[in-house]
Amino acid sequence: MRSLENLDLLPEPEDHRILTTIDNQALGYSGDDYGLTDEEAKQLRWPLGPMRKSETPTGAIFFSLLTLLLIAGWPWVNSYLIPILPDSEWAYEDTGIRQLQSEGYFGQGVHICIVDTGIDMNHPDFSHQQLLGFRDFVGGNHELVRDVGESSHGTLMAGILISNGTFRGVVPEVGLSVALALDSEGTSGSTDRVAQAIRWCRITQGVDIISLSLGGFPSDSPSNINSQTNLAVQEALDSGIFVVAAAGNTGLDLDINDVSQPSSLPGVISVGAISKSGYVWGSSAFGSSIDPATGDERDFPNQKPEVVAPGVNIFSTASSTLSSPYAYSSGTSDSTVFVSGALALILQQCRDSIEGSDGYIDEDEMRLVKHALARSSDRSNFESANHNSHSGYGTLDLVKWSEEISFTFNVE
Repeated sequence: MRSLENLDLLPEPEDHRILTTIDNQALGYSGDDYGLTDEEAKQLRWPLGPMRKSETPTGAIFFSLLTLLLIAGWPWVNSYLIPILPDSEWAYEDTGIRQLQSEGYFGQGVHICIVDTGIDMNHPDFSHQQLLGFRDFVGGNHELVRDVGESSHGTLMAGILISNGTFRGVVPEVGLSVALALDSEGTSGSTDRVAQAIRWCRITQGVDIISLSLGGFPSDSPSNINSQTNLAVQEALDSGIFVVAAAGNTGLDLDINDVSQPSSLPGVISVGAISKSGYVWGSSAFGSSIDPATGDERDFPNQKPEVVAPGVNIFSTASSTLSSPYAYSSGTSDSTVFVSGALALILQQCRDSIEGSDGYIDEDEMRLVKHALARSSDRSNFESANHNSHSGYGTLDLVKWSEEISFTFNVE
């Protein structure tokens, strides 16, 4: 290969931004070709040699150093950005939650039980809250209230519900019990553990709502349909306790054609997820038109999922040990908590009318609450006016749900 040391760059006379490469030792190279003397042409030459010496990839080196700097300094950068990054206020505004809060409803007098990885009660946004109950079904250490999840899943979900600091959750004044039934990876290890937690919520805590941001793969096998978790959920429903459960994050798995268990049970409110745009999150699970337990067509208002709610990039509380104890989360787990909290606001507002003279919510009254949810859900972002296997009956609209409840139960 020839050396580049004898090459010069010569500006074109009509446009000096255009450079022509010239071999200064080649025959026939003269200034006359450019309307110049040879001496004038030489003075305009730009030797190419020095350019060859700048072969060090300075841009790549600078980019690599910047990347390392960002990684090393991310805890500081993150703590600085959290207060100014876009929050999840849209999730509370668009669903009508802030509207009911503006009317004075914050969950007072309603009792919710969360079954998850626990809760970090040292978080500053929980300083107002006193747990009504805590039970450890993983390690048996019932006195040590904590979150064992690597991602603080239980604390993230609890923040959406009860936070009252950097942001306000759905029901910051609700009564809360927490069952630690999922391990550090967010799995139960056995359905019996979750079943025990659900029964504790029902029997010992006497709750109004059980919120399950969890689920198992759907199956039509008798052993799964009659699992201890499903049986425990049915017992809760039969006792007049509402159960809200995640539809699952399997929407992109073509081998799975139904929502997760136990959200697949008829009486449970199965919840899918939407993004800020109002459209269904791609990973939100699809529901089947067939009930795997009976083989029959699912009917109104128990088609799956029933409703979709905010569940993408939701800002919430994380481990209190972090320099900035907040994080963003996505999934039908998040959307489940929004619906659980919304239902708590409904109960605070209309419980007496829903229960009637016997002071008890029976199967028919529970079904009417789901009727009202289905009729009030917003379908403006979806093509079909009817139930859809991905978007359910539509997006949670708490204001309209409240109005439907008031009409159905003659609330004055």
